[in-house]
Amino acid sequence: MKQKLMTGLIGVALALAASATLAQDIQDRVIKFGHLNNADHPVSLGVKRFAELLAAKSGGKLKVQEFPASQLGNEMQQQSALQGGVQEMSAPATTSLAGIVKEFGLVDFPFAVSNFAQADALLDGPFGQALLARLPEKGLVALGYWDLGFRNVTNSKRPITKPEDLDGLKLRVIPNPVFLDTFKAFKANPVPMPFAELYGALEAKAVDGQENPFAVILSNKFYEVNKYVSATNHVYAANIMLVSKRFWDRLSPVEQKIMNDAANESRAYQRQVSRAAAQKAVAELQAKGMLYNELSPAEQARMRTVAAPVAEKFAASYDPAIVKLYRDELARVSK
Repeated sequence: MKQKLMTGLIGVALALAASATLAQDIQDRVIKFGHLNNADHPVSLGVKRFAELLAAKSGGKLKVQEFPASQLGNEMQQQSALQGGVQEMSAPATTSLAGIVKEFGLVDFPFAVSNFAQADALLDGPFGQALLARLPEKGLVALGYWDLGFRNVTNSKRPITKPEDLDGLKLRVIPNPVFLDTFKAFKANPVPMPFAELYGALEAKAVDGQENPFAVILSNKFYEVNKYVSATNHVYAANIMLVSKRFWDRLSPVEQKIMNDAANESRAYQRQVSRAAAQKAVAELQAKGMLYNELSPAEQARMRTVAAPVAEKFAASYDPAIVKLYRDELARVSK
């Protein structure tokens, strides 16, 4: 009996010691999490879910302070802030990383995937993970990919029903070489510009249109300054959960695990709400007076053909091993 009691007491003592050690392994921390989107956008909903999970898993010690709507600067400014350790987290489009790891440009290749299942399989699989592995040496740690959605063209001139309809349109694009060359291939006049300046440029007619996922178009009220929205679905766009490596390296292994677990759980939720929001956004944009159209499969195929040389050109300048992995994975997920 005494032996049992002793064993029980030792067990309790060990459990208490373990939980005390665990508690010591989790410090009170405030994580500044910045992004470009408005507080009603699916990226913001993902941040809020991540914050809830992080607080729950850390006993309230790891707290997220969200800074939406470019409050901490544009994507490049926030990227520098993470690299310098003055900001802990951000969730930019993967596009913005092509400047430091150019192979991220592969994610932006036009008409590469045709549905969400293919996109998720590509990014969550070996190819997407190989890209993430290149970030720590650039001062960033990635916790996975969130959904931004398929990108679509809006403009004030005409519906886009075929490749020729893009001819001559002044379109704001992400300041990224793949996007610039893609729209040049369609004989559009692409204008690279920070996102925060876009609404004003559309309002002033400095540009005719822009391209973004439906939820972004709705959230930023582009229906006030553009009449036409066309489901071109020309690129699948993902956001990426980034952490400052300087901050990450200060975390205990326990804290790092909590961060990873919260990121993985928030990913499924964020993708789900993002895709539901995209569907809902189309109806809302039409209710706001936008004229919506889809492209026929034949015209979509023609657009893919026009854009194909752009992908070939950029692929030739990337690491051949990553390009091979990308093509192998694309073949796998497209089956």
